[in-house]
Amino acid sequence: MEVLIIISVGLLSFAAGAYIAYYWKIKIFSKRSEEIIKEAENEAEVIKKEKILQAKEKFLQLKTEYDKATNEKNSKLLAAENKAKQREASLNQRKEELQKKQKELETKKKELDTQQATLETESENVAKRNEELDKLQKQQIEKLEFIAGLTAADAKNQLVEMLKNDAKNEVSAYLNEILEEAKMAASKEAKRIVIQTIQRIGSEVAVENSVTVFPIDNDEIKGRIIGREGRNIRALEAATGVEIVVDDTPEAIVLSGFDPVRREIARLSLHQLVTDGRIHPARIEEIVNKTKKQIEDEIVEVGKRTAIDLGIHGLHPELIRIIGKMKYRSSYGQNLLQHSRETANLCAIMAAELGLNVKMAKRAGLLHDIGKVPDDEPELPHAILGMRLAEKYKEKPEICNAIGSHHDEAEMTTVLSPIVQVCDSISGARPGARREIAEAYIKRLKDLEAVALSYPGVLKTFAIQAGRELRVIVGSEKVSDKQAETLAFNIAKKIQDEMTYPGQIKITVIRETRAISFAK
Repeated sequence: MEVLIIISVGLLSFAAGAYIAYYWKIKIFSKRSEEIIKEAENEAEVIKKEKILQAKEKFLQLKTEYDKATNEKNSKLLAAENKAKQREASLNQRKEELQKKQKELETKKKELDTQQATLETESENVAKRNEELDKLQKQQIEKLEFIAGLTAADAKNQLVEMLKNDAKNEVSAYLNEILEEAKMAASKEAKRIVIQTIQRIGSEVAVENSVTVFPIDNDEIKGRIIGREGRNIRALEAATGVEIVVDDTPEAIVLSGFDPVRREIARLSLHQLVTDGRIHPARIEEIVNKTKKQIEDEIVEVGKRTAIDLGIHGLHPELIRIIGKMKYRSSYGQNLLQHSRETANLCAIMAAELGLNVKMAKRAGLLHDIGKVPDDEPELPHAILGMRLAEKYKEKPEICNAIGSHHDEAEMTTVLSPIVQVCDSISGARPGARREIAEAYIKRLKDLEAVALSYPGVLKTFAIQAGRELRVIVGSEKVSDKQAETLAFNIAKKIQDEMTYPGQIKITVIRETRAISFAK
């Protein structure tokens, strides 16, 4: 029984403790819940205020942008309205001006109509006066015929006869003056005629002295030199200025051109191309340019070797180059370098016999014909040109005077001058030394090229086929296709008017455009 009571008391105590614990727990949780709710309400109030502030800021920003856009549109509309008003005012002003001009034109038209009517009236009056004058003139002529006893036709015939007699007298006097002048200039005219005759019969000798024969191993090489549709041979002729004649002659090609330097460049270039085997336009240009440089170096070397052989020192480098170029020039068929060396040695011997300066005499003899090989070839006697070149390159006055006076173009001022003149004549007058025909022929070809070079836009000229054809290369940027035809006609006309030549000369103007680029 006691045990039951104890158990019952224990259960009641446990139940009471559990109830009390539950009550306090609920009370504590309810208090915490209230605190959480208050905190949440406070946070919600803060967030609400922030959102309201953000909404107000956004509203103000949008309102500002709207106001700005509205103001811009209003400004544009106002500007457009002002522009339209200005245009309307301008149109109104132009309309008023046009109306004013129209009124002025109407006024002028009325004035012109009035003037035209006046002119018509005056023309009628003039016609009447002319009729009256014609009648008066006829009456006067009839009176004059009656007084003179001659008709107008008879008087006219007598006047014509008188004029004819006067004209015959004047013509006779004029012819007498011409004949007197012709007699005074007879010697000069005879020399000119002789020179022209020599030029006209010099074709065979000139051809022999203006060609070079290039030997080849077999005829197959001819086809390679000609190239497809002749492009290789055209490129070679354009680069060298020499005509390449490929005909039925076995194992030989003929190089035709009056300039020995060009023929030598063409010969050496062909030799290198045939040896190398690669023959095409680009390779041809490359080889020709290298050969030109090689010939230029050889010219300088020949000049130096000549000066050393003769014991002449201190020459200007340009004079040495001119001496070297003499190797490729001829004077009346005589090699110019050989002639100058002979003259130098003759001058040295004569100066030694007379007790003069041997070295100076030899120097003057070597340089006396340097005027025959200038680069620009101006229209001056070669003696005067040589004297100017010597003065330019600081040669002594005695030597300059000897060069300029060896053909009496300048006055001799030193004893050295007549020595050079005599030795020049001795060297050129020996039997077989010179042929005047070839020299005249070459001069004519040079003059032929110079005529074409005198026109603007012309880059190069080449006289080929013994002077029967002149090829003129022009700049594509300076001369158009139509201008090229006009240029060919003008050159032909000028040659006809200024030169004397046998047969006819064909003028070929070549114009081409090249585009070159390098891949690196």
